[in-house]
Amino acid sequence: MKVGMLTGGGDCPGLNAVIRAVVRKGTFHYQDNFVGFLEGWRGLVEDKNMPLDLAAVAGILPRGGTILRTSRTNPSKRPDGIDRCMATLENHKIDALIAIGGDDTLSVAQKLHERGVKVVGIPKTIDNDLAGTDFTFGFDTAVSVVCEAIDRVHTTAEAHNRVMVVEVMGRDAGWIAMYSGIAGGADVILIPERPFDVDKVAESIRQRHERGRYFSIVVVAEGAKFSADTDPSRGAPVLQDMDKDEFGHAKLGGIGNILAREIEKRTGFEARSVVLGHIQRGGSPSAFDRVLATRYGIGAIDMVHRGEFGCMAALRSNKIVSIPLRDAIARNRTVDDEIIQVAEGILDSTASDKEAVRR
Repeated sequence: MKVGMLTGGGDCPGLNAVIRAVVRKGTFHYQDNFVGFLEGWRGLVEDKNMPLDLAAVAGILPRGGTILRTSRTNPSKRPDGIDRCMATLENHKIDALIAIGGDDTLSVAQKLHERGVKVVGIPKTIDNDLAGTDFTFGFDTAVSVVCEAIDRVHTTAEAHNRVMVVEVMGRDAGWIAMYSGIAGGADVILIPERPFDVDKVAESIRQRHERGRYFSIVVVAEGAKFSADTDPSRGAPVLQDMDKDEFGHAKLGGIGNILAREIEKRTGFEARSVVLGHIQRGGSPSAFDRVLATRYGIGAIDMVHRGEFGCMAALRSNKIVSIPLRDAIARNRTVDDEIIQVAEGILDSTASDKEAVRR
């Protein structure tokens, strides 16, 4: 078979491991040929491509980013975009397409499937918020990076009696904030799923200082929201600007700086913010992500040869299974109550502290 492949959306540690696994399994076991489409869906819209063979994927396992490059191109927003994607596939005589991406990328894959394209999806989102799968590759690497950063800011927080606010990725789901906050010993964890009362957060920190702990670490997801119950002007994520990408997403960022300022105003304690941003996406994937990405790649090419089109490879109970694309993109997977209870269990046992992770 001749198989096309692309990577869409934000870059993510482990993408190259997926590409490598697909090409190696497809070449060695199925005698497939591969074409890589460059810069996500833009590669299909504009017919930008490269050959993918064993030489192309040699040595890419530990590399971050993606050799296919990526973009947030949405063919549905362009004149005849879907038709142009289909024409490119026909021009290259592609028998099947593997799309690696999050809900935006896979929503386009679903549209192509509905038009008769034989497509298989692989879940990729650093936020770990794609429905239908237990974990996405890149998430473990991001959590490790954030956890190391938290370990480092602990030292300056303690030395200066400061409140350090660490802003991490997480638009609609707080998986990175929750996991890194628990692993890094954060004192307050704020996530998009639970709008927070800044007065109660400040009171939590004040009580901690009264008990002789003169520094605090706050981890906040970029999509976390001030509670509208206490401030009607809030209740929405903080935006860097009003521009949106082709999938309608605004650029988030700035909650860390605002929160540090509000905490300092309410407590009198010196507060500083650290925004990790794209550092979380960069660099070599962890061993866990290399293995998981490899499993996804092998699972996807096997799905192609089983004819399981319109489906996505998913991790369920540590097994790679096939689920319909429409189920994967139907909703975001938010942080569940069990993980929130873990965070509550290790925070200082005051009502105010528990308000840091739930209302």
